[in-house]
Amino acid sequence: MNKPLLCKLLGLVAMLIGGSMAFSLPWALPVFGGDWQHEQEGFIGLIGSMIICFAVGTGLRYLGRNGSSQLFRKEAMAVVGLSWVLATVLGGLPYRLSGTYRAAGVRMNSVDAMFESQSGFSTTGATVLNELEDPALVPRCILFWRSSTHFLGGLGIIVLFVVILGQGSAGKALMRAEMPGPSHHSPQARMQHTAWVLFLIYVGLNATLTGLLLVEGLSLFDALCHAFGTMATGGFSTYNASVAHFATVPGLNGPLIEMTIVAFMFLAGTNFMLLYLVLILKPRGLLDDIEWRTYTAVIVVVTAMIVAFGLYHHDFDQCGADRDVIAVADGADQTDYSPPVGNAVRYGLFQVVSLMTTTGYCTDDFNQYNSFARGVLLLLMFVGGCAGSTGGGLKVIRHILFCKTLWLEVEQAFHPSVVRPLRLGGKPVEDQELRKNVLVYFGLILAIFTISWMLTITLEPNSTWTDHGHAVEHKLLDAATCVTATLNNIGPGLGIVGATKNYSNFSPASKILFTWLMMIGRLEIFVILVLFVPGFWRNQ
Repeated sequence: MNKPLLCKLLGLVAMLIGGSMAFSLPWALPVFGGDWQHEQEGFIGLIGSMIICFAVGTGLRYLGRNGSSQLFRKEAMAVVGLSWVLATVLGGLPYRLSGTYRAAGVRMNSVDAMFESQSGFSTTGATVLNELEDPALVPRCILFWRSSTHFLGGLGIIVLFVVILGQGSAGKALMRAEMPGPSHHSPQARMQHTAWVLFLIYVGLNATLTGLLLVEGLSLFDALCHAFGTMATGGFSTYNASVAHFATVPGLNGPLIEMTIVAFMFLAGTNFMLLYLVLILKPRGLLDDIEWRTYTAVIVVVTAMIVAFGLYHHDFDQCGADRDVIAVADGADQTDYSPPVGNAVRYGLFQVVSLMTTTGYCTDDFNQYNSFARGVLLLLMFVGGCAGSTGGGLKVIRHILFCKTLWLEVEQAFHPSVVRPLRLGGKPVEDQELRKNVLVYFGLILAIFTISWMLTITLEPNSTWTDHGHAVEHKLLDAATCVTATLNNIGPGLGIVGATKNYSNFSPASKILFTWLMMIGRLEIFVILVLFVPGFWRNQ
């Protein structure tokens, strides 16, 4: 292990994180809408965090001053894994140093800060903050930093690192270690060129969505924060009610804002190399891609199921902003209210796309839906977006490969002499290791899920449920959804972490576990697990 080179590169990452905090400072100033009385602690906290980041970066650069420039696979994995650990710690500094409150009278501790930081960088969107709209508890500049971690982590810290600094052949190894999913659209061009292509598409989509949200009536602050959360498939909002807030604001077209965000969540869950093909006027590559077609079909089919069963069970009788309208209707019998199908599609589609792409924005409390719908949405959390997207989860391509492999194994059982190649889109997959890797990945996910579920059940006291109005009988299911939502980078789950709840009441031990799960899910297991293997660190 080339430890000097490791320190050198980690020092650059620390400085990148510290420098990115500067963009949050203006939002503390009155000219940008900040109330200095409430923002000064946040401003000072950001300045202090930047100083620490640059001090850490300088120290690491000094330790690595004699490091060689040759980066092998093992060093690349170490840089990526440790960069995310470093980002978790450094990214949590603004919360701690600003004295941000997770609830009235309760300041965020170090575990809370690292949880929130990793949730942002991993684009999970899980939170421990109970009140986002009171600047006395959470300053606006800290809220912007919170959303900025989505922007930084959406495409990948290392991708941004390669864009800015290049790193030559080392950039190729670094990006391969961080890019999510077994993409069958791996580019052959130089890695810095590829990084720039992905970066420009990512920034362009963020800018486009910000512009549309501005036109639709959002402030620049809200437009930027929700664009970051959408394109990174993160889900951090600046309001307690998430995107549902906009439907309650007079003068705003709530449905239009929601559908705009749905469209861009869908794009964020698409392989960015396919979007590149569309930009260079080769849309056939998108339409012919089996993963994208499956991704689209799943969204359409699941939305139809959620809407159909929801209408049958009256799930949408009182949804979103319509709850208030129904409640004040003169003499209206709420049980007789039958919303139009269009209204059901509006809410059903939003929740499906949000969970499928692992964004986690909400416009309705899907925890109140019928059992079938909640079960389908829970299963959807394990699907995720396309490989090469900003979406989390297992990725659609892995499910396709798993089903095809399973079918071949079943056929092999009654036709042992028949040998068929694994095909994707009618073309044989030449990489035989891909089939094995998918099976190993599914096995690891199952093992990590099971172990983490049992740890949560064991570590978390029953009082977490009983002291906050929840039935302890739901602990098994709630613990399972907590693990599912963090491991797959979703954010909200069911029960105690439903659409209107958060992770604030969990014990520090569970929050640390969830923090690691978010990191494991974002980096797809291996890059994090190897850090705990003693042989990984030995010099060969």
